[in-house]
Formats: sequence, structure tokens, C-alpha cells
Amino acid sequence: MTQVLSKTAEAPSGKGTVTPCVLDDDPAQLDTLAALIEDLGYGSIRTSDPDEALKCVKYGRSRLVLADLRDTGLYGYDFLDRVLRTDPGVHVIVMTRDYTLESALEAIRRGASDFLPKPVDRSRLKRALDEVSALYDQRRRVRALEEQLLKDLEFHGIVGKSPAMLEVFDFARKVARHYTNVLVVGQTGTGKELVARAIHQLSPVSSQRLAVCNCSALVDTLLESQLFGHVRGSFTGATDTRPGLFEYANGGTVFLDEIGETSLAMQAKLLRVIQNREIQRVGSPEVKQINIHLIAATNRDLRAEVLAGRFREDLFYRLSSIQIRIPPLSERTEDIPLLVQFFLKKYNEAYAKKIPGLSRRAQAVLLHHPWPGNVRELENVISSACITATGDFIDLGDLPEHMQHQQVARAGSGDDWQPLSLEEVRKIHIQRVLDMCQGNRLRAAHILGIGRTSLYRYLKRDGAAERPGTHAGAPTE
Repeated sequence: MTQVLSKTAEAPSGKGTVTPCVLDDDPAQLDTLAALIEDLGYGSIRTSDPDEALKCVKYGRSRLVLADLRDTGLYGYDFLDRVLRTDPGVHVIVMTRDYTLESALEAIRRGASDFLPKPVDRSRLKRALDEVSALYDQRRRVRALEEQLLKDLEFHGIVGKSPAMLEVFDFARKVARHYTNVLVVGQTGTGKELVARAIHQLSPVSSQRLAVCNCSALVDTLLESQLFGHVRGSFTGATDTRPGLFEYANGGTVFLDEIGETSLAMQAKLLRVIQNREIQRVGSPEVKQINIHLIAATNRDLRAEVLAGRFREDLFYRLSSIQIRIPPLSERTEDIPLLVQFFLKKYNEAYAKKIPGLSRRAQAVLLHHPWPGNVRELENVISSACITATGDFIDLGDLPEHMQHQQVARAGSGDDWQPLSLEEVRKIHIQRVLDMCQGNRLRAAHILGIGRTSLYRYLKRDGAAERPGTHAGAPTE
């Protein structure tokens, strides 16, 4: 049965942020330890059921577990692994009467925060609890600073702190006051439309309309009607007279997305709009004057398109007098943590979640992913992870399957490859197999395809015979 002990006195600053979950199968020891923790100024949750302790971690009731695991597997490593799989950010302090240096090092290697011998020393327990409490206080302050930083670094819905993005923001502010035509260049998903909207919001015509047209989504005849409008009877289905987007946004801004997808015939019509600021509705001889700001965007290299004869040179030079390039996410990986925080805030609100962040291994995957879909892909990853995440933090299992496989492949291939001698390769490989076998030399020798005596000889030669990772005292059978 789980019981919660409240603090009897006013706890020093920071102690209220940590409520240890105490796991011990001895009721007397459980009461004694809980009373000691309470006397140190902390509340506690006490239980003798490992599954109950896991639930406390899973549902966020406790981020610190003090566990006596002498009867749960080899020093309780099975339980330790289960806790860390449930929440990779949780702190676990292992307690046992069977203290050895090797067991302590193995527990730390597997993810424990500390290893305390029993009976637990009051001063050492206080130091361990205070360190975890101080760490959570620090994280809370850092999170508050990050939230303030996020507000300061948000530019009209665009987030970035990298030099490349700060330069984009600065240039957009400058051109917004004076532009008539702007070309925004960048890969798909980099946020070209967001930059266009920011430029419009900063321009003198921000109070006027912004009309958006995706040029790649319509065939030429429909695109012409969409942009220029048409008169009744000008084509089959034209049952009434309608203005186009240029007229609709007269006095404001028109954003032409993916202008590189337009045909040469459409480009000639757009050139006339840019040069003379005049349009003709489809089927009408009347010429109308318009006053618009024009922002075009493309994910193509328009210079190459001009050389290939697929884009008009005169239109290119008219558009590119002011050009803004949005860097791909792979060129500004320092923005990924900030973007993650931005999208977490967005989708926590959308899905009524309270996910504070990502586990370290999930963060590592995001930082190493090439992001071919750029910021749009990252947003989709965080959005789906917020839906599927069941723990406090988004972990590796909440990410798309292909990203999990990339992590496995990277671990196997070794991105940190460097030239080594065959002797060094052998030494590293033996150590990895031993770690996988938890120090069982007989099993390791079988996997390596060598005799146990040969393995001992290699370990002695490498000076690893008594290293904690090799477990000289571990059973060989």
C-alpha cells in the first residue's frame, strides 16, 4: 500500500519540488527511512510494491526513487532498467546492505544517480536529496529563462537564434519599409510563407489585405483566373464576373508561393503586373491599374532555371532585386532546441498536455537527424510525439519509427569513426561484448568465438582484467 508523508516543518527553498518515492520490502525499514526523509524537510511516498513505485514515476508523482533492491535480480538492475525506460529523466538512488565498489559502479553505469549502503547515513542521504532538489530547482530556473528567451527570439511567429536566422530577421525588418517586390528563396518547409507574412506585417500596408496564392497547386487557366479574375462567359463554367487576387489585395500585398512552378506564358503576364502594375481580367479588354506589394517565393534555383530556359530572365531580375534566403534547418541546428520548445508549447496547449521537454536520447536523435523536410518536418514530429507520449518527457519510442532506426544504425556504424589499429579495434570490441554480457566472461568468449583462457589473456594484456566493466568478480558460468 502506498502512503504519502507530508512535511512537518517548513522546508527550505527548493525541497518542495522533490517528493522521493521510497521502495523497501521491510515495513520497519520503510517507516524509519520515510521518517528520516521527513525530518530532513522532504515529503515522501512510501511503498513496498515495485509496480506501485513504477506507477508513481509513470504518472509524474515522483521524479526521485530511493529503492532497496537487494531481492530484485542482480542488485535490482531489472527494476532500475524498468524505471529508466518509464522515465529516462527520473533519478534513482539504489540502497543495499550488499555494498561493493563493483556493484556501485555497475548501478551508476546503468543509470542510477547514487548508491547508498545500508544503514543509510543521515548526512550522506541529506547530501543526495539536496543535490537532486538543487538540480530540479536549476532546471526550473533554466526553463523559465528559456521561456523568456523564446519570447524575445520570436519574430512574428518565426523562431531562431542562429546567426543566419537573426540576419534574416534583420534584413526583413529593413526591406519591409521600402519594398515593392521581394523574392524569398528556401527549401520546402523552411518557413517562406511565415517570412512573407512577417514582411507584410512590418510594411506600411500592414493594415491592408494579404492575398496568398500557391502557384504550383493550379493549372495555368485556373491560376490566371485566380490571380487576374474573369468576366462572365469568358470560359466554360464562368457564370459570373469575379475579381482576382490582385484586385482583392489592391493597396495591400500579394504572396505568390512557388513561383518557379509557373509556365513561361504565365510568367509573361506576371512580368506585366510587376512592370506596369496593371492587370486584365480573363475575357475582358479593360486594363485596371493596381497598387500592390508583391512577395514571391520559390524552392528552386531560379538562376539555373533561367539558364535552362524554364524561367524568364527579365522576370527573375525584376523579382530578385531584393532577395531573402531562408537557410535549411540542417544549417542552423542550434535553433532545434528553441524550435522544439516553441512547438511543445504550441501542442501542449492544443492537446491539453504538460510535457516539459524531451529525454536526452530523444534530443540526440533530433540533433543528428538531417531534416530533409526542415522546420515543417520537425513540427510534425513534435506534434505526433505530443499525442503519443505517455510519460512526462518525449522519449525515443515517441519519435517516428524511421528516426528510431536511424539511432540504432548510427550506434552500430559509429558516426565518431576514426582510424584505429587492429589491436585497438579488438580491444574495443571485446569490451563491448563484455558489457553486453554484463561481465559474464564465459558467455562473452562464446560470442567472440575464442576460449575463455584466450579471453583472460587478452584482458590481462589490455590491462582490463580488473576494470569495473569486465567484472573480475562476476560469475563465469
